[in-house]
Amino acid sequence: MDEPELTFLDDDSGLEPTEEVEPDANDGPLIIDEDDRYSRLRLIPWWRQDRLAKARVLVVGAGALGNEVLKNLALIGVGTVIVIDLDAVEPSNLSRSVLFRLEDGGRAKAEVAAQRASEINPEVTFHPIRGDVITDLGLGLFADVDVVIGCLDNREARLWVNRQCWKVGTPWVDSGIQEIQGVVKVFVPPDSACYECAMTARDYQLLNVRYSCPLLRRDQILEGKVPTAPTIASMMAALEVQEALKLIHGMAVNAGSAMVFNGVTNQFYTTKLPFREDCLSHETFPEPVELELGNDATVEALFELAGKSLEGPLTLSLERDLVTAIHCPRCATSREIFRPRTKVGMSDAICPTCHEPGRPEVVNAIEQGTELARLTLANAGIPQYDIVRVDGAEGSEFYLLASDRALSFGETSLKRVD
Repeated sequence: MDEPELTFLDDDSGLEPTEEVEPDANDGPLIIDEDDRYSRLRLIPWWRQDRLAKARVLVVGAGALGNEVLKNLALIGVGTVIVIDLDAVEPSNLSRSVLFRLEDGGRAKAEVAAQRASEINPEVTFHPIRGDVITDLGLGLFADVDVVIGCLDNREARLWVNRQCWKVGTPWVDSGIQEIQGVVKVFVPPDSACYECAMTARDYQLLNVRYSCPLLRRDQILEGKVPTAPTIASMMAALEVQEALKLIHGMAVNAGSAMVFNGVTNQFYTTKLPFREDCLSHETFPEPVELELGNDATVEALFELAGKSLEGPLTLSLERDLVTAIHCPRCATSREIFRPRTKVGMSDAICPTCHEPGRPEVVNAIEQGTELARLTLANAGIPQYDIVRVDGAEGSEFYLLASDRALSFGETSLKRVD
């Protein structure tokens, strides 16, 4: 029997259709249901709404770009969206962020954006997290999502996201905007160029400016208040979601490339990013061993379980440098802190007695049998649902803090779409 012919009421776009995609073996006849909110999307030959409904996307940043990304993910019906942002809504956000309202001032951006996006499409599950992507998001989540979409405004967070994605093999899409210009980059580990591959010596210098000589964050250096228009945020966010759509559908993407748009001259071009064989981001973790352990357990409890397969003495490697104390040379005193370096500012280093700046005591590993091994994993700077590395006498093992999965995200499992 001949296939029924579809008639388009408005077929005057002047565009050629995209290349034909073979239908899935289990696809039934195409039925257009006007009560189905996705009916027009299903007309796209390669569109698979069931894949989108099963997909999980992590959105890092809920500002101008993040608002537009979340809006689009809601419209197309992505099944689960996790959004993380540290900041609160302020008046300057209202001219560039479609999901924020005047009455939202002071509320967490992630929570407001998730609430408003869920109103657009209640079928999408949104998980807002108010926190810092560097210190508050475990690597297990990066491993469980299908794609990460970056909506960030600083190099440090981009570099962290890039390295996390590479460790677990999760593709990610990045964007940057300024005034009415923007760029979108697509990265697919392990074979494409990555964000760090294209970093220059100047980029590393600018990263180091964020920290003083004792390696503490400078309080006076704020995240860049970049001037942007809502139009460019809409355009670049749309490109980000479009690339994520292609990744979820298994379509080809131009990985390791940058799509650059100049809104002043209306020029758009794509450039290939350089690939560095010695790039520090190109580290891939093996499949971790799941432990019924959360970050509220002690380091010693982790060593006890790790000791079943690793020969001691054991050492826990810390991905985030841990400031254990601030030492004041003048007063010869130390104050315990136990916070990741990125969460310790210059004001924290001021001695309460002599008011002179002290020096941080920093560690990047914890050894078995030491006083620090009595700390909880959380106090050692390890977030919930993280993947940690334990080194033994003759090798290393990676462990997923699986007990945190349901606690962190309200689900019993988060698994990537096949």
